[in-house]
Amino acid sequence: MDNDGRHETRGTHGPPPFDTSGRPPSVPPPTKPSSQAVPPLPPVPPPPRHGGASAGAGQPGIPPRPLTVPEALPPRPAGAPPGAVPPDGASFVAWLRTERPPASPGIWRYGHTPRPEKEPEPVPGRQLITGALIAFLVGWLVWSLLWNGYFGRWWRLPLELVTPDSWRTDPGYHTLIVEYAYYGLVIVGILAFVARLGRWSEVWHRYGLPAWRRAVPAASAVPPSAEEDPAQWPQLRAGGAPEAAERLAAETGAGVMRDVDHARITRAWQAVRAGRRSREEFTRAVLADGAGACPHPSGARDLPGRAAEHDLVTAQVRVGEVGDTPRNPYAFRGAGLALGPDLLGTSLLAVGPVGAGKSVRLVRPVVENLCLLALAGRAAVVVVSAAGSPGAGSAEQYDVVVRPGQPDSVYDLDLYGGASDPDEAAAILAEALVGDLADPHTGGDTRRSTTVLAQLIGPYAAVHGRFPSVPELRELLDGAPAALTALRKDLEDLGDTTMLRELDARARQSGSPHDPGPALADRIALLDRPAFSSFFDTSGRTRPFSLRAVDHPVRVRIDLPERGHADASRILARLVLAQFTESVAAREDPSLFACLVLDDATGAVTPQTVRSLQRLRSANAGAVLTLRTLEEVPRTLRGPLLGAVGCRVALCGLTPWDGQDFAEVWGKEWTEARDVTDRQIVADEPLTKAAHFVRRAITGKAPTAQSVTVRQVERERWSASELAHAVPPGHAVLSLTNVRGEYAPPLLVDLRK
Repeated sequence: MDNDGRHETRGTHGPPPFDTSGRPPSVPPPTKPSSQAVPPLPPVPPPPRHGGASAGAGQPGIPPRPLTVPEALPPRPAGAPPGAVPPDGASFVAWLRTERPPASPGIWRYGHTPRPEKEPEPVPGRQLITGALIAFLVGWLVWSLLWNGYFGRWWRLPLELVTPDSWRTDPGYHTLIVEYAYYGLVIVGILAFVARLGRWSEVWHRYGLPAWRRAVPAASAVPPSAEEDPAQWPQLRAGGAPEAAERLAAETGAGVMRDVDHARITRAWQAVRAGRRSREEFTRAVLADGAGACPHPSGARDLPGRAAEHDLVTAQVRVGEVGDTPRNPYAFRGAGLALGPDLLGTSLLAVGPVGAGKSVRLVRPVVENLCLLALAGRAAVVVVSAAGSPGAGSAEQYDVVVRPGQPDSVYDLDLYGGASDPDEAAAILAEALVGDLADPHTGGDTRRSTTVLAQLIGPYAAVHGRFPSVPELRELLDGAPAALTALRKDLEDLGDTTMLRELDARARQSGSPHDPGPALADRIALLDRPAFSSFFDTSGRTRPFSLRAVDHPVRVRIDLPERGHADASRILARLVLAQFTESVAAREDPSLFACLVLDDATGAVTPQTVRSLQRLRSANAGAVLTLRTLEEVPRTLRGPLLGAVGCRVALCGLTPWDGQDFAEVWGKEWTEARDVTDRQIVADEPLTKAAHFVRRAITGKAPTAQSVTVRQVERERWSASELAHAVPPGHAVLSLTNVRGEYAPPLLVDLRK
């Protein structure tokens, strides 16, 4: 957002402008020629300039926009939590001022109250109240005995040592004041002793403090000072933009500002502090547009509807609540569980059967949060899912929607990922076509396939100035004599001896036992179907979308045609994943978080995928992958895949075989084991024998004594059997790691709260 948010998003927007919701118009792809990259969205016109001084703004030439009432908030989806409604008006100011203390990875920081690391010794409530009352009565009895002289006068000795004898023979008011002050000190000492003995502090924190907080209204709290109040934009005042701070503070108090506006303008100010834009340009934009300054290229300031609770100050989305169970560490129990770019930057893998809640309770909140961050200029998101998947949300919340195989799709998909180098294009395409056939240790098949594709793509591009389309590439891979002869003749006419050598090398390798050409031809034939006849075009007749656009805050959704073209969908999923990992490494602005969400990564996990996931963290990017079972991943890749991602989620309904893989990666921990042994008491005394006889006659059990043995043992954090049978419906066990290396152990989380 270097230029007021009015830059053009490269390769994401077609000629028809977006409406205010960010959705492209639903028209068929045009037939007229266009460039390889998608034409950009027309830039937002600059604010009007006037020659006179502004009224009350203190900035000449730019009149401030009058405060306006914000448009109606979008409706909340059915079943969404109460916090899914974005804050506005007075609730926005309260939301902005709410404390967000530092916390462990995954804890929902909004309004969080930290807990101690270790659980205090649990005391039953009845025992706690009884002990406190008895301690009070003991203190009262001690004071009564002292006051009535049952313990003599020794307790008055300190008073008599520090006061003159004349005070006792001729007492006055000063004598009474000193004596009663001394009595008060004695009472305070007795109360301190009995309070500690009766655990009065624990009674207060368990019963008194919650009742006090409910009784005292929140309005009685002190308002923060202007230097500390986030609603007054102190960071702008301290950074030399007081006029902009005044304008934003006025709109915040008037109820015009929203959470997306706050996050977007904060991001723009960060660009000023980083030197990527000028302070004067930022101030002019804020004075002209107020809360609408530095807009997203789509012009949208919110999503059509929210299904989860978001906190854009911390960039978190709440996905559940950590269970209050001994299986979870005490500091996490009862806290909200949240995900954000700091965790997704290490990538996330969720495994669970159909109906476990992967899409609705995990993927959809994450996608929604990333779309909001994209509107704030802080993220770029690409969502790949089956057409109609609930995890992707509605099409209205995206800037670009690509539907391969659907004639009404506005956008096409660039088969070569916007690459201009034939070798780079061949590597991307080889991973998509035969990446799942590569050897996990050497990756030999992919390298040979890359060489074969480069030997054909390079000569074709040298002759035609573009890469071959799907039918043309299939024809070359099949070794059609007419196509190869024509290509050779064109190269000879150009005198390109280098590309002729490439074509000759391909001719020599063709037909050998280890030639990957036939496998490539079979795979590319899956895309050379009538349903895809108008897609993957390279001649300029369509609007191809390239993943090079993740250099900008773009929201992209790609619908895969899984119903009739399951194998082609897997190829497209690998294609998008390969293009994404290549594109994020070559971005111009690495401060923008980029995330790929692959809702069903069946067939997309390859040896190259595992290696690429480990490199995303350094590029400020991440991936979210979901699987129905780890059986969909080759056995040799399951361990490396779980080791490559920092966030692992095992949902309810997991099989014991999948649970075993999670149990191995989560490892073991030292825990305290208590062994209780009952032994029968043998009495020798006649009276004791009689008492034992009566007890056995009444209870039917022999008198026993318990012996407790405590020892440290090493056990699995979660065993395969527990993951398969002890995770309740709607729950999941997950471990989290953020980009700084901080780690949260496996937690049992209720995804329904």
